[in-house]
Amino acid sequence: MRLIEGLSIGISAIRANKMRSLLTMLGIIIGIASVLAMIAIGDGAKEIVIQDAQKMGGATRITLYQTSYKRENNRWVRIRSNEYMEYEDVRAIEAECPSVSTVTPRIADWRGVLMQSPDGSETRAGYNGVDASYTTAMDWDVQEGRFITDGDVENAARICVLGDELATELFGSESPIGQEIKIVKRVSYRDQWGRRTRRRSTERLTVVGTLMPRGTSLQFGWSYDNLAFIPVSTVQERFTGDDELGSIMVFANNVDAVPKAIEEVKTVIRKRHRNQDDFIRIRAMRSGMAQLEKISKMIKIALGSIAGFSLLVGGIGIMNMMLVAVTERTREIGLRKALGAKSLDILAQFLMEAVIMCGVGGAIGIGLGIFAGEGMAMLAVKIAKIVPEWPSVISMQWIMISVSFSAAIGIAFGMYPAIKASTLQPVEALRKD
Repeated sequence: MRLIEGLSIGISAIRANKMRSLLTMLGIIIGIASVLAMIAIGDGAKEIVIQDAQKMGGATRITLYQTSYKRENNRWVRIRSNEYMEYEDVRAIEAECPSVSTVTPRIADWRGVLMQSPDGSETRAGYNGVDASYTTAMDWDVQEGRFITDGDVENAARICVLGDELATELFGSESPIGQEIKIVKRVSYRDQWGRRTRRRSTERLTVVGTLMPRGTSLQFGWSYDNLAFIPVSTVQERFTGDDELGSIMVFANNVDAVPKAIEEVKTVIRKRHRNQDDFIRIRAMRSGMAQLEKISKMIKIALGSIAGFSLLVGGIGIMNMMLVAVTERTREIGLRKALGAKSLDILAQFLMEAVIMCGVGGAIGIGLGIFAGEGMAMLAVKIAKIVPEWPSVISMQWIMISVSFSAAIGIAFGMYPAIKASTLQPVEALRKD
């Protein structure tokens, strides 16, 4: 009953001084709005990075790269090894690593070839030499036709599957299935004396399928949709002239299994390559995601600190206004006490007034923060121009934190003025002019 009465009187007092109350709430409004807007943009950026990681296979992906250098005593040194990754390593990892769900090889050339269609349309694009497990590993669906099969790999079939963008550039709105493309590339090969030399190579491949649109990699800047996918054995036979693999993509059973999967893979590589594994470099997507999570937490801590100072200033403003209100309404307090109001009634009245202002300020701040977050996201797309859409992510967790913090500020900074008002003596209060 006492709180309800205090609430009613507090609302009446705020209505009587609308402009002053609004100015008093500005600190709370701006503090909460700015934090929610920045959190929305920060979590939106995190969402973009996560989506980009999913394009590359997700957090369970581990990539083995062929390398000629290693880090030793804070400097890069050349590796004296003739070992290299080959397709048999893929089969061995599949068979001997229980923490691994999928393994797929890759020989990549991202932009280094000229591709031509039968009508003369041409574009510079890239290709990936892969096997039948690639679309399963990357969770990538076929749009039209089919993907590479095990038979295509066994027979080094002269076929390819096109990304959506590449298919459009070469064939427009026409279906590319069954049509032939020409790939022109400078290839490296070993001559009869074992020396590496280069020559211009032209290969004709039949298109058997297209893939669903995938988008552009933020990390590397190239489009997944501007690639041709060719059987890995065809690439080795027609383009590289050897049985080396540029990389092997390994996918763990789950995120927690990544460290164990890495150790199992290293064991297999050492067993197959004379106890050597320094000719490969291992990169786990999980470590990058963990780093992202750390950065995200640091940003939230920094934003929380800024918000804390802003809300502290807002709370001090509310306390000052409440002290002024106590001074202005001293006779009212004395009259209420003379008519039988208890000290707790006066305390509840002024405390509820402070809480109401903080609550209303918090609500306005939340609405303004959501609106500002959407506006900043639209602005970020125009300024950054790295993604077609920047999500504004407002979580219920942060809204609840904002509401709780507003109420806590109201109680903390409204308590002193409320106590001061409740301890006034009726006779002394009524003497005030």
